[in-house]
Amino acid sequence: MAVRFSIPRTLCLAVVLAGTGLAPAVAQDDPMAPPGKQQKKLPEAPAKLPKVDRTKNLDFLFGALKAAPDDASAKHVEARIWAIWLQTPSDTAALLMARAKAAVDAQKVEVAIKLLDAVIKLRPDYIEAWNRRATLYYMQNDYGRSLADIQQVLIREPRHFGALAGLGMIMQEIGDEKRALDAYRKALAVNPHLDKIPEQVKALTEKVEGRDI
Repeated sequence: MAVRFSIPRTLCLAVVLAGTGLAPAVAQDDPMAPPGKQQKKLPEAPAKLPKVDRTKNLDFLFGALKAAPDDASAKHVEARIWAIWLQTPSDTAALLMARAKAAVDAQKVEVAIKLLDAVIKLRPDYIEAWNRRATLYYMQNDYGRSLADIQQVLIREPRHFGALAGLGMIMQEIGDEKRALDAYRKALAVNPHLDKIPEQVKALTEKVEGRDI
């Protein structure tokens, strides 16, 4: 028997939008455990990133990511993609992002959100400000605002595997396993080397679509 969830209208709207074009990944040993319970965090950039040319062709890197022969090679390419996403031509935006990170490290989440609000107002085209704010809203269990920010990321970069994985995590956590599976599959189509996501896809496929006879 399906469990019914009462979801706020803002969340319903974001889910509908997310379904039109459509954040380390889930950190659980049990592939069917609701994501985010042990580590309330959407996927985001690794701590160390290479220096890259801002004009580096993302299409080439995404092609290299799909073709990577092993996880080590994939992680190298993935880090280069994150490095490009994190770059901003605005010194002010870069400073605000650094202050937002410091606020998060100091567990001042509300301060960090306000700083990211300022970055987004200054540079609405800067997807990592949206992505970071989505993470913070998710940490606060504010799924409506988190989904809305994830949607803004995916409008600007539909291949953002971190945002797609994060969308799957939220959908799975609110009990919408079909949408979770769809989001995870899209994330893997872009980045086949995402940690833990293949296990989630396998478990959800069996649960949503049934086992092959």
